[in-house]
Amino acid sequence: MSDVHAARRSQLRDRCAAAGSAAALVSRPANVRYLAGAAPPGAVLLLGPARGPSGPLGDVLLCAGPPTGGSAEGRVADGVRVQALPTPAGDAAVAAADLAAAAGADGLAVEEHDLSVSRHRALGSVAPRLRLADLGCAVEQLRLVKDEEEIACLRIAAEIADQALGELLESILVGRTERHLALELDRRLIDHGADGPAFATSVGTGPNSGLAAHPPSDRRVEEGDFLTVCLGANYRGYRCELGRTFVIGTSPADWQIELYDQVFAAQRAGREALAPDVECREVDHAARQILDSAGYGAELAPATGHGVGLENHEDPRLSPAAMGKLDACVPVTVEPGVHLPGRGGVRIDDTLVVRPEADGGPELLTITTKELLAL
Repeated sequence: MSDVHAARRSQLRDRCAAAGSAAALVSRPANVRYLAGAAPPGAVLLLGPARGPSGPLGDVLLCAGPPTGGSAEGRVADGVRVQALPTPAGDAAVAAADLAAAAGADGLAVEEHDLSVSRHRALGSVAPRLRLADLGCAVEQLRLVKDEEEIACLRIAAEIADQALGELLESILVGRTERHLALELDRRLIDHGADGPAFATSVGTGPNSGLAAHPPSDRRVEEGDFLTVCLGANYRGYRCELGRTFVIGTSPADWQIELYDQVFAAQRAGREALAPDVECREVDHAARQILDSAGYGAELAPATGHGVGLENHEDPRLSPAAMGKLDACVPVTVEPGVHLPGRGGVRIDDTLVVRPEADGGPELLTITTKELLAL
């Protein structure tokens, strides 16, 4: 992967040079990891100027101490020099600006969307002759289309999530609390090789299933409940998302079947709409119109899905106002849901990779059954 990381940094350096900046400071953790292979807590990456008083500075990862090399934070790529901060409590971004100025850079592109106002001022005060420019979301744009090694990590993350959920469904659920089920899912994710959960695992039962992103409570599972689960695995920094809904114990009630069928149809329509060059808002429309026509428009989330990768929520956004078109090799979620507070709700959530029709269409990464099972 070192060659891949070097090529990514080269692309970013070319963009900065075209905009008139000799160096770049990357501070957003996911962007640091994307370019350097690792992102220890508080670390920043300095893409140094090609020339300086003492020769080229190169690419420097500044952090409080040497990276541990653990899979959770990644392994520093070849070609990136690791430099510890002068004081462990120091600000890596400020130290990077000082280093860039000392190397002879006259301009530094920074991620203004990641820096606080006070931190941005600190950069200017430590190197007053350094012209600060906005790097914008240049790294996020590079991250949008995934290479096959990134997709392989997402595929493994999805397999881990599927395994963890599948094993839970084979156990006795009645009488256990939402919190207990969420903790068991988190443990199973790690047992199967995840670095940890991709996000806080959500488990909702009965009326709590009618609350979007419900934090697990001490409510116990009862016969006839809807059970909604949303989980994800973090594998080598890459995060998937999986959401399913089941009925506990008995045959589903008529209203549960009707609601589930509507959400399932909407989710299928959204998945089938995924293709290169399709407008992002068209994917949302394909799913949303089914639920809107069924009278659930007021209960729908602002977006039907979003990109995933090194972060839980990335571009593109699949929403009514989304701009832009999908590209091949972009992983996204399709996750329509209807939540009826006080009664219950249904959510079906998959992670897929956009593929052209010639390659078989969208690649489904999360394969846990979408049947309305009575557990």
